[in-house]
Amino acid sequence: MKTLDTARLDGLVEELRQGERTWARLSLGDRLDLLAATSATLQEHAQEWVEIACGIKGLPTDSPLVGEEWISGPYAVLSSIGALSETLEALRAGRSPLDGFRLSAAPGDRAAVRVLPHGIFDRLLLNGFTAEVWSRPGVSAEHFADAAGLAQRDPAKTGGVGVVLGAGNIFSIAPLDTLYELFAGNRVVLLKLNPITDPLLPVFEKVFAPLIDLGLVRIVTGGADVGAAAVDHPGIGHVHITGSVKSHDAIVFGPGEDRRTVRLDKPITSELGGVSPTIVVPGRWSARDLAYQAEHVVTQKLHNNGYNCVASQVLVLSSCWEQKDAFLAALRKAYAAARKRTPYYPGSDTRCEAALAEHPDAERWEDRLLLDVPADGDAAFTEEYFGPVLAVTQLPGDPRQFLDRAVDFANEKLAGTLGANIVLHPRTKRRLGSSFTDAITRLRYGTIAINAWTGVGYLTARASWGAFPGHPLTDVQSGIGVVHNALLLDHVERTVVHGPFRPFPRSIATGQLAISPRPPWFVTNRTARVTGRRLAAFAGRPGWSKLPGIFASALRG
Repeated sequence: MKTLDTARLDGLVEELRQGERTWARLSLGDRLDLLAATSATLQEHAQEWVEIACGIKGLPTDSPLVGEEWISGPYAVLSSIGALSETLEALRAGRSPLDGFRLSAAPGDRAAVRVLPHGIFDRLLLNGFTAEVWSRPGVSAEHFADAAGLAQRDPAKTGGVGVVLGAGNIFSIAPLDTLYELFAGNRVVLLKLNPITDPLLPVFEKVFAPLIDLGLVRIVTGGADVGAAAVDHPGIGHVHITGSVKSHDAIVFGPGEDRRTVRLDKPITSELGGVSPTIVVPGRWSARDLAYQAEHVVTQKLHNNGYNCVASQVLVLSSCWEQKDAFLAALRKAYAAARKRTPYYPGSDTRCEAALAEHPDAERWEDRLLLDVPADGDAAFTEEYFGPVLAVTQLPGDPRQFLDRAVDFANEKLAGTLGANIVLHPRTKRRLGSSFTDAITRLRYGTIAINAWTGVGYLTARASWGAFPGHPLTDVQSGIGVVHNALLLDHVERTVVHGPFRPFPRSIATGQLAISPRPPWFVTNRTARVTGRRLAAFAGRPGWSKLPGIFASALRG
């Protein structure tokens, strides 16, 4: 469907209104059955999904990079369905969804819930990775637990019809946003696909058939005019967008630069990306540490060719780090060696050319740019390049001084508050002690990853995903509200992820209790395609018999 006339839109909204009445009558048990049916249709059509995704992105079907499409596509949605199902099971049994989870105090009068690992399979498949969701200040652990479940605590009280304006970069975003609207907001959904993902319409219709058949979801395609018509329709009561600040502001204020008058007459939530930093705290690293963490930073930048809302854009180093030059040499080597990609996302070449025009001394490998920029100000700090462009800047100081300055720099200089990464040696972290915790607490980002990429937070179904709270419509930064959040937590502030500094087996040899090999989302992973497919199959139907194949593939990566 390339256009959507008024009569057709009116008809779809009326179908969804009828679907809302059906949704209100469905018990938690009925909703669990719908989730199970949707999981089954997704498992049936996952291969088709990935093949279409590869066609859109120009990926050879035998490339290890296909693993990105398995993991950030079917795996992410299947994991979310499984986690949502457990939340509904708890509510149906009269329990809090947080029963059995580790609740603790977090700094600054906050509560924290450990969402990763959850269960023995997490401990085996993601050994060494942890994630906590922190509440906003003043929220107790008891309140966190009592409020969990959001709208599913009263499923008969529905939230009307919402429109989801889907993203065009990571193909699980639109399905996950749709599920979140259904279960967190208790709304039925008109999903408008990004034109990049139009080829996925047939498979999305198959995947969501259990929800479509009951009138709970409708999917349309088209350009900005279709999205605008849906947003303006009087029968639509809520808007959610994943996209750019420019698109958000056009919806809220209308075309032009005037932000004084809000024209949108309904609530809007959003996830809008930004300029994500990777802060490398100085320490004494081995040559293999330097090489591995260089691959890690390159992954944070070049996963999906940099077309990620949390692609690292500014690498922050200490000018006093004795190994700075050695790390940059390893970074250049990994950057140059990464597999070539098709620049499929519209405007990529133009944005890269603009970055090159602003930085004529940039190092270049085909369309990949490495910029050396001053810390006192640069376009790379305020303009999201959304492509294979990485800026390197330096701040002075020993580990403690540097980290304090880097936190201030990220909070004050960089646009957006979606995700920030920190890399540091475990020995350095121990030496920093409570000052490291203070630094994490001061960072104003919705997801913070330590020795991990914030993309791990995206893939953790029970973690929250969204901007740091508090942005007004007139300065929305990385957005308003959260998604994913399969525990349906209220009063969320951020997710904090930790990962292992070294991969297995070197982690064990150097005294770290972590058995995770090079992660399958690394752009250097050689077996990511097979591992990703096996992980997706596991997420659909977890079982012990599937673990040996996953481990065997992962260890060869």
